[in-house]
Amino acid sequence: MREIDVKQITDVVRRLCIEANQDLPADVQNAIRCCRACEDWEVAQNVLDKIIENFEIAKEEQVPICQDTGMACVFLEIGQDVHLTGGSLSEAVDEGVRRGYEEGYLRKSVVRDPVRRGNTGDNTPAMLYTELVPGEQIKITVGPKGFGSENMSAVRMLKPSAGLQGIRDFILETVEAAGPNPCPPIVVGVGIGGTFDKAALLAKKALMRPVDVPNPDPFYAELEKEMLEKINRLGIGPQGFGGRTTALGLNIETMPTHIAGMPCAVNISCHVTRHKTEVI
Repeated sequence: MREIDVKQITDVVRRLCIEANQDLPADVQNAIRCCRACEDWEVAQNVLDKIIENFEIAKEEQVPICQDTGMACVFLEIGQDVHLTGGSLSEAVDEGVRRGYEEGYLRKSVVRDPVRRGNTGDNTPAMLYTELVPGEQIKITVGPKGFGSENMSAVRMLKPSAGLQGIRDFILETVEAAGPNPCPPIVVGVGIGGTFDKAALLAKKALMRPVDVPNPDPFYAELEKEMLEKINRLGIGPQGFGGRTTALGLNIETMPTHIAGMPCAVNISCHVTRHKTEVI
């Protein structure tokens, strides 16, 4: 049994909140540069050039890549041989978010009530997702999620009779309806299976996987490739100005589901698809 003080978690979350907002993951940067090299529409080329310039300046100057510094989504894979000490886990995570958004001069975007609003002033609470895994380590992933893209996401409770074509149609329909609103080029996370809520969580987790790492199941890896190509044929293009580059990547995560259902969720992320991970 290994003891870990929750103060360590606070410190890591604080740092990852800042780093994720200032330094775009290498896989996303590479995808943007590759798309720029293949883009032949001048307007789209110019937009991609500005996007590249923006994330380079953000890293160099240590400022946020985007003014929407997101809602802090924190994923914890906790080894079952870990004993947490020193206080509440959720409070420790929130304290890390609080410090990170304050010290990093990041915009506070969380309201305390969904209807009556009222900013919490520190970007808490975090959206905390925990999973018990074997071992005596904790894997911490922070993914700040902007809401221009989050608002364009969707869940559909498909019936098994909809089949694979129903999933294809739902993904394309969601992306096409989103149009320029989520600041394309986008990254698309797809969750299939589970229940209504689990499908949405799978889609969110899919966005935490690098866009250059395919699903380990060849069936779903091929579906990822197919749907990315179809999305890029929609012609929405960077910031909606047309072109070949509507999406940088599409990741699918799945899990078992009920015999009577086939839940499917599409979580859209903008080109600033942020995620940072550390293991303690």
